[in-house]
Amino acid sequence: MLSEPTSLLDRPRPSSPAPPLDWLTLADAFEVACLVRCTPPPAAAGRRLDAGPYRGGIAEFNREDAAHRMRQLLRRLDLPVEHELSTGGLRRRYELHRLSVPGEHRSAYANLLTAGWRQGRRELLGGPVPGASTARRLWRPRLAASAWRAALLAGGRHVRRHCLGIRLADRDLAAVLVRGAALLDVPAVLRPGSGCFLVSVPNGEHRARITESARLG
Repeated sequence: MLSEPTSLLDRPRPSSPAPPLDWLTLADAFEVACLVRCTPPPAAAGRRLDAGPYRGGIAEFNREDAAHRMRQLLRRLDLPVEHELSTGGLRRRYELHRLSVPGEHRSAYANLLTAGWRQGRRELLGGPVPGASTARRLWRPRLAASAWRAALLAGGRHVRRHCLGIRLADRDLAAVLVRGAALLDVPAVLRPGSGCFLVSVPNGEHRARITESARLG
């Protein structure tokens, strides 16, 4: 009879959830997660790699400014990254920037981006919180700007006379952009496309507000 409480105490306890990220770390990790979600899985030996949402610590960009921004964010998060540049094409040259986190840091990278994405997505998709703190009221629009900055850098641009659009394969990120635009007082429309989702904002003052909010200070 006396051994039963002891055996109960000996059972492994479920791990407690990780504490939420501080706002500054959250903004950086969330933006990296959005950058990665804007891109297709990297290719290797003629096939696409898909090792979960963060692709084994590898991301590929066809724009130098997107790769530079991700390197900057990872440095601030104390995560090392290697940058390889490949060029190709004849009449139309192209560049491919491949960023990879060293193997011994990939677990920390995946954990940080997973936490950043979940927490940032929850902040943006959740409704207004009665009695929200000053920090929350300040940082929610900053998270929205981070998501749009990533999309403008790494998403597929769809520019028309009447609107600025971003093509995305990730439905969750598309929803985050729509909600983020609302937090920035900009109307955004989400439409399904051919194998993608298109998020667009009207030209004029609304487009200017989005691009100004996403600009690096």
